[in-house]
Amino acid sequence: MLTAPRQTEPIPAAAHDRVYRRLRARIMVGEVAPGAALTLRGIGREFGVSMTPAREAVRRLVAEGALSLSSSGRVSTPELSNERIEELAVLRALIEVELASRAMPRAHMALIDRLQTINSSVGEMVEERNAVGYIRTNLEFHRTLYLRAQAPAMLAMAETVWLQLGPTMRALYGRLNRTEPPHFHRLIIAALKAGDEPGLRLAVRSDVTQGLKMLAG
Repeated sequence: MLTAPRQTEPIPAAAHDRVYRRLRARIMVGEVAPGAALTLRGIGREFGVSMTPAREAVRRLVAEGALSLSSSGRVSTPELSNERIEELAVLRALIEVELASRAMPRAHMALIDRLQTINSSVGEMVEERNAVGYIRTNLEFHRTLYLRAQAPAMLAMAETVWLQLGPTMRALYGRLNRTEPPHFHRLIIAALKAGDEPGLRLAVRSDVTQGLKMLAG
């Protein structure tokens, strides 16, 4: 007689993976300032884990360029040079323009409506002077569009660049003194509505490089 397979409890994510993902998200949206020092003990205490998962999470983030490890063992978020900022701005322009272009054939009205809603949230974060909220919703705007490209490897590369820029973007926000959502978001939405691929490519390139060029200037 056949018997039903015994159900098993889902296996929880490894502790180091949980710490890695949560700390990675914090760095990406600028919750950690440039040059801020982190300790394994502090990470372990914050996330309720032992030193070993904290060490493994840090190792992965160092490999992605999100954290720096000095010869003395000091762990910190990187303080990017102007040259490094310019390099990452070029990468954003190359990768994200291509992602947007690939997403355009699948940019139906439901997506455009979603982007408009997210952009309204970006505006609310600007009005509240909420730097972390601004970075988070701004990245959500871009990620929502790029997911339609169906290019996961390319999107992963874009997210690695965002991760390396997270703390620096927090510093940039204070310098920009924004009072309204990014102008180029509206141009991106307008280009999607019109099916204007050259216009979309120009709007995305301008949006992802303008602020960074100001920071490096």
